[in-house]
Amino acid sequence: MELEIKELTKDNLDKIIALDQICFGGLWTKGAYEREIDSPRSLLLGIFQVDPSPLHQELIGMSCFWAIVEEAHITLLGIDPNYRGQGLGELLLSHLLLQAHQWSLERATLEVRASNTTAINLYQKLGFEIAGRRKDYYPLPPEDALILWRSRLQEPEFSQEMKNIQEKRCAALLTKGWDILQSS
Repeated sequence: MELEIKELTKDNLDKIIALDQICFGGLWTKGAYEREIDSPRSLLLGIFQVDPSPLHQELIGMSCFWAIVEEAHITLLGIDPNYRGQGLGELLLSHLLLQAHQWSLERATLEVRASNTTAINLYQKLGFEIAGRRKDYYPLPPEDALILWRSRLQEPEFSQEMKNIQEKRCAALLTKGWDILQSS
């Protein structure tokens, strides 16, 4: 099995909408994703399972940030439930953060359900810290959001830290039968 991480395009819209439904229950519309893809201040990355014969790519994860002044506001990170627990979220998030670094953004922020300990642990593993709480941020079901921040994206050691995370994650995925293709 091969994996590839790359920027999502309008050619991927049907797959994006299908994965959004699986991961988020229909968080964004097709039009919203089109605007994300078209925006010069937004980056939408996908992780694909690639079957080389015949060539078929299945979108199994995606992430997005908005560049707001010097911040990467992470708006979504989702992995198909059939592929969770393998470190794909960590790999995808590290790629997203490296892109934020390459865009010269200084810090990253996001909101996460207070009960989503799996996601919180992942974010903290990549250097995010809890900065606050938004009361009743999520409507269905009603729940608070934790606000997380990751600063110092422009520090010299940041890009090496993300590359080390990617190397470790790729090595672990290789032992599970995944081959990571060069990301585009």
